[in-house]
Amino acid sequence: MDTAGDTADRATSVPVGRDAQVGEDLVEGDASPVLAAGRAGMAEHGGEGAGDGRADDLEITAKDGTIDGDPDGTVVVELKNRGGRSCAISGYAGVDLKTNAGSLSAKRTGEQAPSAIVKAGESTFFGINYPYNKSGGSGIRVTGVLVTPPNETKTVSLPWPGAATLPVTDGSGSPVKVGPIGSAGQGG
Repeated sequence: MDTAGDTADRATSVPVGRDAQVGEDLVEGDASPVLAAGRAGMAEHGGEGAGDGRADDLEITAKDGTIDGDPDGTVVVELKNRGGRSCAISGYAGVDLKTNAGSLSAKRTGEQAPSAIVKAGESTFFGINYPYNKSGGSGIRVTGVLVTPPNETKTVSLPWPGAATLPVTDGSGSPVKVGPIGSAGQGG
């Protein structure tokens, strides 16, 4: 069984766009608040020459960001602007874990999503928080993570850099939580 320490050096990166392997288009049923928040952020910063943060201009990286002693694991996802101009990104990314038991959608933390202007070559981050499998059983094996940037339908499939398994739950909800864009600053 992997632990946070076993995965600390693993990171995954996939550029989004022409050279990327993009999965199915995913649109969450409750995406309209995300789209509205993203549009509000773009309108607020539109006078600064910032365009919409498009997936084709982002390099998405996932890295284990768990800090020793934390009760839960954390994966930090980086959205790096590899475009030629600043872009506006705000809201929540869509996050689904691929597991041996099917897809598991991460639930939003409910935190306020700040608006962010990301300059060319710079990054913004968000966190995925998950419980460790301390049950003694085999748990649910995580095989990958699907990330859909806010205001997008293009989904990027990445290897999962966190612990190998999650505990089995009673079905009362997802134990995996995703924070808003800008909610994780570790990045490394």
